[in-house]
Amino acid sequence: METLSVSQAAELLHLNSKRVQFLARSGRIPAVRVGRKWLFHRRQLETLLAQAPSAPPPPQAIDLSARNQLRGRIVGLAVEGLMAEVRVGIGDQELVSVITRGAAERLQLRVGEEVYAVVKSTEVMIGKG
Repeated sequence: METLSVSQAAELLHLNSKRVQFLARSGRIPAVRVGRKWLFHRRQLETLLAQAPSAPPPPQAIDLSARNQLRGRIVGLAVEGLMAEVRVGIGDQELVSVITRGAAERLQLRVGEEVYAVVKSTEVMIGKG
């Protein structure tokens, strides 16, 4: 049986290593602690992945009070560290918004995709749907 380290298990599960350690400590994923290290059996994790319920349907769009909602297409997306720079083409103009990496991943932003840029005061937010 193939044994995985925390980083290998994190890669297999598409999670952060710290999250994998937390899940192992809380007994939510099968693991064995040897000294200070956590070890995982690949087959057990793959079985767990196969049994995982499918993702819930995406939440419905909400109406916003902001009047400045500009529809455009993502022409550039740079994700680095905790932040993401989203460049939205609106007509022959380009608008740039810096959002968190988590927000970009949650929205599953991709170049070429249609999005809304919501301008409120000095902030530019990105919306989808």
